[in-house]
Amino acid sequence: MANLELRNIRKSFGAVEVIRGVDLTVNSGEFMVFVGPSGCGKSTLLRLIAGLENITSGELLFDGEVVNGLTPSKRGIAMVFQSYALYPHMTVYDNMAFGMQLAKGTKEQIRERVLKAAQLLQIEPYLDRLPKQLSGGQRQRVAIGRAIVRDPKVFLFDEPLSNLDAALRVATRLEIAKLHHDMAKTTMIYVTHDQVEAMTLADRICVLRDGVIEQVGTPLELYENPQSLFVAGFIGSPKMNFLNGEFADAFRATTLGVRSEHIRITSDGRWSGEVVHTENLGSDSYIYVEIGSDEPLIVRQEGTSRHPVGERISVSPVESQIHRFDRDGRPMRV
Repeated sequence: MANLELRNIRKSFGAVEVIRGVDLTVNSGEFMVFVGPSGCGKSTLLRLIAGLENITSGELLFDGEVVNGLTPSKRGIAMVFQSYALYPHMTVYDNMAFGMQLAKGTKEQIRERVLKAAQLLQIEPYLDRLPKQLSGGQRQRVAIGRAIVRDPKVFLFDEPLSNLDAALRVATRLEIAKLHHDMAKTTMIYVTHDQVEAMTLADRICVLRDGVIEQVGTPLELYENPQSLFVAGFIGSPKMNFLNGEFADAFRATTLGVRSEHIRITSDGRWSGEVVHTENLGSDSYIYVEIGSDEPLIVRQEGTSRHPVGERISVSPVESQIHRFDRDGRPMRV
């Protein structure tokens, strides 16, 4: 187990400051997800924790000890990359065993750990194969298995599912969730731009924007109580509806936010407009209604929508679920 503490961490590449004063604690055994748009600094922050980049200023502590000067091999971390980074000429077994071989583990120790990791990830039948003989999902599980064999204090995942197709992403996401359950004492930090991955995997989420932390909290805290307009729009799929002008003025706000599931179709709603698009997903439907706002209003309904394109409908927000934001994009207390 390892407790991580980041104290005013900064990272510059030349004159460009990429990480701009990050303070964060990751608790022992926690699954922390770094999430944010491309270029926000999440992968750079992960590489600073791993020791693959030098910290410009600030302190990084593992269990209370500053590790800024420690090499990656001495930090007790294992990293799983987006590109798998497997040795193509080695079998799955040898790929997984390589780290322990470098650490001078005995053959018996190596075999025990490799077989245990292979069993955990259900890749025992592939131990004699080369990486080129495996699917993308199988290769990613081998990469995760290689990390497990090292028995690290901290797992670092850098967008490990981004090279997989949609079905494999769901299956491998489940494998990672099970891994966290089975290795509950191991701290895990996971980087993704996919907020669905963040919502489904994380104990806590750290939302980054332009090298600073916007908000840290559990998935439900971020979903239900976003502390900025940015977090409100980034967390949740589809994103929160934002209304300005007269729509917001009526609620004494600069920007009004309301999620699609908190809008009801009624006969005498507060707003009315024309259906311009529908998405029927089987269990749910999303109805896009043009009410005169900057973007069509997205309304979620259970089951199949019976509102065709061109129909005029009337809708109302659930007022207890409305989010009000001020001119600085911060929530207003009512």
